[in-house]
Amino acid sequence: MRLRRGIAIAVVSGGGAVTTLLVGLVTNAVSDESRWPGWLGWLQEHAWLSFAALGLTTAGLAALLAGLSEARPSMPSGRLEEGDGPPGAALVLRSLPRDTAAFTDRVAELEQLVGSVQGSQERGDGLPVHVIDGMPGVGKTTFAVHVGHLLSERFPDGQLFVNLNGHTPGRTPVQAGEALASLLAAAGVPTQQIPVGDEAGAVTEARAAMWRSRLADKKALLILDNAASYRQVEPLLPGGSGCLVLVTSRKRLVANEEVVMSVDALPPDHAADLFGRLSGRSADALDRDVVGELVQLCGCLPLGVSLLAARLRHHPSWTAEDLRGRLVAVRNRLAELRAGEHTVTATFDLSYRDLTPERQCFFRQLGCFPGTDLDARVGAALGEISVVVARRHLEALYDDHLIDEYPGSRYRLHDLLRDYARGRADGGDSMDHVAAVRRVCTYYLAALDVANRHIVRSGAMVPPTPDGASVDTPALESRVDALSWLETERANILACVRRANGLALDDLVVRLAAAMAPFLRHAGPWDQAIGLHETAAEAARRTGDQRAQGDALAELGVVRRFMAAYPQAIETLNDALTAYGTVDDRRGRADALNQLGIVWYLTANNQDAVRAQTQALALYRELGYRFGQANALADLGMTHRQLSQFDAAVEAQSEALAIYRELEDRYGEANSLRDLGVVYCLMGAYGLAARHHREAYGIYLELGDRVHQAYALNELGVVRRLTGDTEGARAANDEAMAHFTELGERFGRANSIRHLGVVERVSGNATEAIRLLEEALDAYRELGSRGGEAISLSEMGVTHGIIGDRGRAVDEFERSLEILRSLGDRCAEAEVLNHWGKLLLTSDEPDAARRHFDQALTLAREIRCQLEEARALEGIGRCDWMAGGPGHGVGSLRAAATVYRRLGVSEAADDIERLLAPRSG
Repeated sequence: MRLRRGIAIAVVSGGGAVTTLLVGLVTNAVSDESRWPGWLGWLQEHAWLSFAALGLTTAGLAALLAGLSEARPSMPSGRLEEGDGPPGAALVLRSLPRDTAAFTDRVAELEQLVGSVQGSQERGDGLPVHVIDGMPGVGKTTFAVHVGHLLSERFPDGQLFVNLNGHTPGRTPVQAGEALASLLAAAGVPTQQIPVGDEAGAVTEARAAMWRSRLADKKALLILDNAASYRQVEPLLPGGSGCLVLVTSRKRLVANEEVVMSVDALPPDHAADLFGRLSGRSADALDRDVVGELVQLCGCLPLGVSLLAARLRHHPSWTAEDLRGRLVAVRNRLAELRAGEHTVTATFDLSYRDLTPERQCFFRQLGCFPGTDLDARVGAALGEISVVVARRHLEALYDDHLIDEYPGSRYRLHDLLRDYARGRADGGDSMDHVAAVRRVCTYYLAALDVANRHIVRSGAMVPPTPDGASVDTPALESRVDALSWLETERANILACVRRANGLALDDLVVRLAAAMAPFLRHAGPWDQAIGLHETAAEAARRTGDQRAQGDALAELGVVRRFMAAYPQAIETLNDALTAYGTVDDRRGRADALNQLGIVWYLTANNQDAVRAQTQALALYRELGYRFGQANALADLGMTHRQLSQFDAAVEAQSEALAIYRELEDRYGEANSLRDLGVVYCLMGAYGLAARHHREAYGIYLELGDRVHQAYALNELGVVRRLTGDTEGARAANDEAMAHFTELGERFGRANSIRHLGVVERVSGNATEAIRLLEEALDAYRELGSRGGEAISLSEMGVTHGIIGDRGRAVDEFERSLEILRSLGDRCAEAEVLNHWGKLLLTSDEPDAARRHFDQALTLAREIRCQLEEARALEGIGRCDWMAGGPGHGVGSLRAAATVYRRLGVSEAADDIERLLAPRSG
């Protein structure tokens, strides 16, 4: 009992390093009675220096020796003889701490380290030093000890563990010379032979040389735990190539030949396994989802998981749900991560206290950052320092494992360290915190101003530059640079908006949302943009800024239009019109009318669309705003095209194209080219149409606009199908659908599905055609697109006619015509009449068929739709041929073939010529 008590007093007075050496020394001594006299005398005479060096007090050592004497009262004290002392050649020390039964995962790290050791030994190479670093509480020591036990048989001459107290509460780091004295004594060197002197550096060098000599021919394993620096470690490294040294540190130690392994937080599933084992609860008693939330709240940090599991283990009446409730409810979750005297906060405190005051201040400011990862410029804004100083602080904090580094010189705080830093900054609503958030939001406004000058369309209004902002903004030299920066910072900027909103910084919320709008229009995702602009609209409402509220509502309407939420888009844009009207903002009113016109066009409310675009155009002309004029003209041209007013469409779109080119607006230029391509296709000018679509696609590609790339691909697919290139059409429509699906653009995706259905019908795959057309029909109906619904019904009628379901085909043609006539789409009406006439002709009803073809011909000639004119002429000729016999209808057939040839529809022309060939011969 006295021995145990003596060891306990010694351990309390000496700390971790003493603990590990005493365990090895005393265990070896007590287990071998023949060595007991020598051990006791050696300890009495020589151990003072070595243990005192590690912090063991005189009282502590006295208690230990008294305990030893009582344990073996019959054995006198005396000096150790040669071979009787601690390990030289005869004594093997095994002082590794106990391996934990709760060790979890680290499979990859274990394989890397063990494989490195095994490979070096098998090749006969010298073993490199292995440095294991990581943030506080991540499990570095546990990992090193586990590896030590796994490899112990490979190092039969001893396994030593030394705590260097680099970050130990209440202790200063162990000096290399002091540690060497203890190690040499443990290795059997008599105390009087251990070098001493007044020059500390010379003494350390001499002891290091002796230590290297002592282990020169040994195979030993040495764990140097909790190192403060590589300078502290270097003198302790053995000289022999057969010794393995594992060093653990919170800092990234830099040397030449070591193998560095960083230990990170556990994967969520392994963290949950660790929690389950340490909680003392059966798997059935723990809800896996709740445990998953708990370990995520700990950031999957092993120390945090262990302390949280211990809390559950020590409260048998609690459930995992109770613990989760406590953790979620508290403002400071770090306060809940404790077990007895052990806390996560205390672990972090040690690293924090090692920082200089300036670095401590910078670290606290990082806790105020609303985003997830940051660069030196953001750090400079947070800390009100230069970018050079911020970069220096970030690199130092990375070396100290207080932040992680990511590609692109970006840095991130672990969740718990973020909480810790924020707590050090006096919480989330202090004046310092609010000021830091304001500074970083101001930085992002200035940076967005730089980015927007590359992505906002030429001639468009750029969101205003922040007043008096003097910050170091990123060097963005091109549109590609700007888009890359925006994609990197997107989540951080949106997080800043949320934090600013929570702190009632309404002006910053409104301005950040407006500055992000051009990018979100381009890149989406739309649901993210919806949330941003709703937040901005509410912030503007709180401040009473009607113009800002109108801007936010207008952007919200645009995004809802992108999402094909047309009723909501119309409502929101009308609200924007009202807001602009209260402050007589004519530019705002014109923009809202232009966007309303687009929604009316998409829902085929063509007269409303014409009225809205005409009003917008008039306002833009009053203001002299050329960019707005071009937009209104382009959208008016699209509406004329939908009304089959092709000449008016070409005129408006050509004027818009000229203005866009004058303004060097590539995006507007591409849009006008694409719509002119659609008009030319409807007019049968397929070569001209294809050229315009290819040119538009090239510009969209240059701009990185995948949505409109997909629209151009769809239109190219239509031209290819109409000119007989079925496989080319399928490829273009497939690629377009992939873009639309990924981007969540539902209307474009419905178009792609419909086009692919027509391709399958033309290719003879009626069953697949019907499946695709039904899918498109459902999508159009869900979106409220009556024009899309009508065209899908028409194509389904054709396909059902092919498979012999005449009744269903007629019903679909009737419903399609009803919709198209209400919309005023005469080109599509002529197409349906031609399809219906063909069905009647194949059903031996030439007279009824001819009436449909006659109607189609009249419409096609009125609107100059040459393809439908050729189809109507062919139908009329075939009806006359069937009714009057061969030779009748030849004039109509030849006229149809001529038009087909002019359009480049060779297959249809060839069919007619084969029909007429016998007669020509």
